[in-house]
Order: sequence, then structure tokens, then C-alpha cells
Amino acid sequence: MSRQRPAGRAGQAQVHVTFQAGCLRQWAVPSAEPDLAYTEQAFPECPTCPHRVEPEGAAPFCTLRPLGTAHPFAALAGLELPE
Repeated sequence: MSRQRPAGRAGQAQVHVTFQAGCLRQWAVPSAEPDLAYTEQAFPECPTCPHRVEPEGAAPFCTLRPLGTAHPFAALAGLELPE
């Protein structure tokens, strides 16, 4: 894993957390962060992965979330917008 955020925040103990990517690959790392960015993009399918994020002016990455955590926009799935 490359270029992850600095480990931990002041006053928070780090524990091993299993993070999962959209492709279902998992990494167990010590972290107190709510999510991590996987920037290495080393797997053959990374360039065409639908979970890949390509921010303007920055390197592409994949968001790694703690295993079992809902997607941050999951609550919006049931939202009904007026026409």
C-alpha cells in the first residue's frame, strides 16, 4: 500500500483493522483512520475497475473501507427525488 495517511490521530490507539476495496481484496493494517486510499494500483484490473477514483490533478486511487462498513452514500439509495 502506498501513500496512506499518517497513521493514527493524537490520543487514538491503533489496532489492526481489515480494510476492503471495491474489488473485495482485503488488507489488515494498524490504523485509526475511517478509510484509506490505495494508490499503488498494482493489480491488472485496476485501470478498468469501476471502483477506481480519478480526481482531477491527482493520482487515481481506490478507497479502502473497514470490512463490514456500509458505503458512505448507502443511505442515499432509498432517496426519492421529486421530478
